[in-house]
Amino acid sequence: MATTEALSLIPASVLRNLSDKLYEKRKNAALELEGIVKQLAVAGDHDKITAVINLLTHEYTYSPQANHRKGGLIGLAAVTVGLTLEAAQHLEQIVPPVLNSFSDQDSRVRYYACEALYNIAKVVRGDFIVFFNQIFDALCKLSADSDANVQSAAHLLDRLVKDIVTESDQFSIEEFIPLLRERMNVLNPYVRQFLVGWITVLDSVPDIDMLGFLPDFLDGLFNMLSDNSHEIRQQADSALSEFLQEIKNSPSVDYGRMAEILVQRAGSQDEFTRLTAITWINEFVKLGGDQLVPYYADILEEILPCISDKEEKIRVVARETNEELRGIEADAAEGFDVGAILSIARRKLSSEWEATRIEALHWMSTLLNRHRSEVLVFLNDVLDTLLKALSDPSDQVVLLVLEVHACIAEDPQHFLQLVVFLVHNFQLDHSLLEKRGALIIRRLCVLLDAERVYVELSTILEEESDLDFASIMVQALNLILLTASELSDLRDLLKQSLVNADGRNLFLSLYASWCHSPMAIISLCLFAQAYQHASSVIHLLVEVDINVKFLVQLDKLIHLLEAPTFAYLRLQLLEPGRYIWLLKALYGLLMLLPQQSAAFKILRTRLKTVPSYSFKEEHLSRTTSGIPYSQFNYGGGEEGDLNDNSLDMHNGINFASKLQQFQQIQKQHHLHLKLQTQSRFVSTSSTKEVQIAEESKRSAQAADLNRPPSRSSRRGLGQLQL
Repeated sequence: MATTEALSLIPASVLRNLSDKLYEKRKNAALELEGIVKQLAVAGDHDKITAVINLLTHEYTYSPQANHRKGGLIGLAAVTVGLTLEAAQHLEQIVPPVLNSFSDQDSRVRYYACEALYNIAKVVRGDFIVFFNQIFDALCKLSADSDANVQSAAHLLDRLVKDIVTESDQFSIEEFIPLLRERMNVLNPYVRQFLVGWITVLDSVPDIDMLGFLPDFLDGLFNMLSDNSHEIRQQADSALSEFLQEIKNSPSVDYGRMAEILVQRAGSQDEFTRLTAITWINEFVKLGGDQLVPYYADILEEILPCISDKEEKIRVVARETNEELRGIEADAAEGFDVGAILSIARRKLSSEWEATRIEALHWMSTLLNRHRSEVLVFLNDVLDTLLKALSDPSDQVVLLVLEVHACIAEDPQHFLQLVVFLVHNFQLDHSLLEKRGALIIRRLCVLLDAERVYVELSTILEEESDLDFASIMVQALNLILLTASELSDLRDLLKQSLVNADGRNLFLSLYASWCHSPMAIISLCLFAQAYQHASSVIHLLVEVDINVKFLVQLDKLIHLLEAPTFAYLRLQLLEPGRYIWLLKALYGLLMLLPQQSAAFKILRTRLKTVPSYSFKEEHLSRTTSGIPYSQFNYGGGEEGDLNDNSLDMHNGINFASKLQQFQQIQKQHHLHLKLQTQSRFVSTSSTKEVQIAEESKRSAQAADLNRPPSRSSRRGLGQLQL
């Protein structure tokens, strides 16, 4: 009925030209149609107008004929122009068929759909907003259209729609955001440009709060920073820069949701994306540090690797951010997760980059200083990693690891745990002791009490069952004790062993473990000025296995005697009568050295410089008050018999029992060496026996092959042949 009515209103020629293949004819028909609608609008006959729209929709825009569809589109635009101010009430009929044509298979139809909607929008302006989401969806698709003309037409329409939206008070950002969000990860460059354009335009409208919805599309913008198109990267960067500026000026921002996005992007493979993400995180930490407390662990996870980034700009910003982050003091009540941050710092200790490992250790130190009790709860989780870090190739890392260890070891139980673990690691990895032992021990002595460190190490080594390791470890500790500048106070205390209670206690604490190395014991006695005991020990060395290792250690000792550390000892040689036991000890060492060795020549040259003395001088020196016990025999007679090895108590030290202790431990070493030698001999003998047996077997087999067959064998062969 409606179609019949519409046909009666429109001349047949107009309807025919409306579907003509020529654009000019369709255009002229549309103008005539516009005039007809104007008259109907003036007359207020909207039923007839509705009939005309239905005719154009069903007979033309939905027609299988492309020219009909083109005519229908231009016709609907003409109807809208004819209606002018009264077009709003008919938009529900007019706009949907046009939007439907945007997906037409014919590119010309899509083009004319853009043209039609453009003309419709110009007429209705703000009333058009009710269809915004559908129009936006259509424009998004057309922005990537395969036909350049359609793209061009869509751009014109897009600009007009943007103008309408910016001046409208009916636009709903809440309804638009979901539409934007679901398209932000599209990879098509044309769509990306389209979306960034809309974000920029809407953000420029004062009444539209795009910043409040930034978390909904922030990830998509960051995604565009790595686009192949320089223009898209630039547009996305520009939009992000504008938003960051708005964040700085905004009194309230939801940092948390965006922080999650930024953390993910900070680990991007794309350099520009990483830099932008780190820059944003840096600003966030400065602006909303307290809000970010629950996200500290996630942020730190990405910041620490960036400190070692190949790009200098990223390294600079990451370092600044790390310092800002560490400068903010927070507690568990605010969501600060000590365990999570400690766990990240522990994992980053395995990083291949030195700078990252260093900052991870700084974080551990910070956590220990501020949240010590919480950190100690997780100590078992990190201690093993910290101990392994002592083998780090970087000296700076090792020194920082030791600082962390020292901080942990402030508690007695943790101190003992550290020293036990350290000795265990040295035992497992001798190269660690060789390469880093001195550095580790010296630094620990600075960070912790040097006497405490040495006494604890000595106590552990005293009970060590691995005698070879105990000997090596004691030799290392002895060398450090005698040479390291950091241990000068400990050496001064040791010099007072025979006159001072503290010195005596240190001497006794070290003695038992130092017995694992004859050279270490001699060094200890010489430094403690217990020269007679040193001489007694040297005389007992005839019972020790004098092998290459022994001579190497003796060589080191002779060279040490020429070092500044033993200057006081060399000056005492100016009074040979007073320091007769020192002289005897040194001559004893000389007698143990091979005459052609460099050490022999060094010591002999030194002893040649000693002034001559007489026993009368020695006797006189004994009558002088205040002469230290170590300078004459322990309990000798009036004449000072140098061969008198009777030992006495002095300053609480029972030297006789100490000498027995040395003998017992050295016997253990001798027995251990003997067992090792026997074991090697048995192993070698077994191997040789197996080789001999195999050779005999092979020889027997060869002889059997070469021997002529026996009679019985020949007879057997004959029987077989028969």
